[in-house]
Amino acid sequence: MTWQSQALPADHPPVASGGVGVLLVNLGTPDAPDQASVKRYLGEFLSDKRVVELPSLLWQVILRGIILNTRPKQSAHAYAQVWTEDGSPLAAITRAQADGLQAVLGAGVRVDWAMRYGTPSIPDRLEALVAAGCERILLAPMYPQYCAATTATVVDKAGEWLREKRWQPAMRTLPPYHDDPAYIAALAKDLARQIGALDFVPEVLLLSFHGMPERTLHLGDPYHCQCRKTARLLEEAMARPEIRFVTSFQSRFGRAKWLEPATDAVLEQEAKAGTRRLAIAAPGFSADCLETREELAIRGKEQFVEAGGECFAALDCLNASDAGMAMLETLVRRELSGWI
Repeated sequence: MTWQSQALPADHPPVASGGVGVLLVNLGTPDAPDQASVKRYLGEFLSDKRVVELPSLLWQVILRGIILNTRPKQSAHAYAQVWTEDGSPLAAITRAQADGLQAVLGAGVRVDWAMRYGTPSIPDRLEALVAAGCERILLAPMYPQYCAATTATVVDKAGEWLREKRWQPAMRTLPPYHDDPAYIAALAKDLARQIGALDFVPEVLLLSFHGMPERTLHLGDPYHCQCRKTARLLEEAMARPEIRFVTSFQSRFGRAKWLEPATDAVLEQEAKAGTRRLAIAAPGFSADCLETREELAIRGKEQFVEAGGECFAALDCLNASDAGMAMLETLVRRELSGWI
């Protein structure tokens, strides 16, 4: 935070201005691993028209009448299995990323974090940055691959907040970084480190990205293509010919056709085909969350072993690792060029 450099009249109230802010934004999390909290979170998340592209009236009947009366119990149980003393993994890691970035950027930049759904909210943290004197803000959706249901809805929410502001800060948005050399290098380095620490050498490295309905691809969303490019570049960068790289998409929901192949189907197929040693990574996630620590690490292992697999490892996301933080600093400093 900086203060106005020109002298103010003696009777003028102090005004914080001239500052630069960075807001890291991830998807969201309930406030607690209980049914009531999960229901509030899912109600907000699944009401976003970017997330569920169905006629609103029809979808709200299904959502309020069926899903929010059945899914929260199941999801609360899943959250309880991965909840930590610091709260949900996603919130704790995003906070650690913001703290780490603040440490390397120094006092000239104010770094904060928010969740698209749940707390802390995007409007709340943008308001806090402005109150602290930030007139220039970098909005940083923490999604390597662009998707309308993730990146775009973060920008939407920030836009809603801006629309209500009389004095708007200047804003930039961190672009998707699915093929950025810094991102690919960080993934290759960190995954190699984790694989090297295993007590087995995987035959297969399964790269599991979050799934989306297939129709989003045909409507023009670049997400599927960007995921495939990330996987290809990562395989080239790791240069491990003894490991077979496979790409899949997880978290199918509902009856619509989703991007394929599905992660759960691939785990079963690999085991039944004779693969005995498998590691799984989620390069589309900037931080570990329910989908990585419960869906992949717990249920994924069960699916693989039950189908005949023997050795299974769920590798961490970049999180606040040395490689991950170095990459994040590189990306953010680039986007702050001219501001700092």
